[in-house]
Amino acid sequence: MSIDVSIEAAVLEALRAEPRIPHPAEIAVASEDDAATLRGTVGSFSQRRAAVKAARSVEGVHYVYDDLFVRLMDAAQRSDAELRGMALQTIAWDTDAPADLIDVKVESGWVTLRGMVSWQFQSDAAYEDVANLFGVIGITNDIRVVNP
Repeated sequence: MSIDVSIEAAVLEALRAEPRIPHPAEIAVASEDDAATLRGTVGSFSQRRAAVKAARSVEGVHYVYDDLFVRLMDAAQRSDAELRGMALQTIAWDTDAPADLIDVKVESGWVTLRGMVSWQFQSDAAYEDVANLFGVIGITNDIRVVNP
């Protein structure tokens, strides 16, 4: 096990270059072997996903451990009922996500998707739909794929 300072520097540079991350200095990066760990606070779930994607794009990084915390500003917070309604509606609008087979639970901004679908792309579509909603701090995808 060895710490790779060059990978840490490259990940930090990738975070600074990512326009969806307004405060990259609030993210700490540690590297060991071919893994990068991200720690800190970001302002939205989409920023968290962008940070992980940026770290994965760095040559030599094969694993990214996401220890980022999402802290929404007061204006960004929505009630769980409002988020659930938005999630259900967004999934219903997506032709790739079978809305009648997917249920949504929200607790303190954390969304849990449940259900059974026939294809992985259907589960992925529902996840992507919810991941882009303003006010979501995290997602658990418990949608099971059961091929016919």
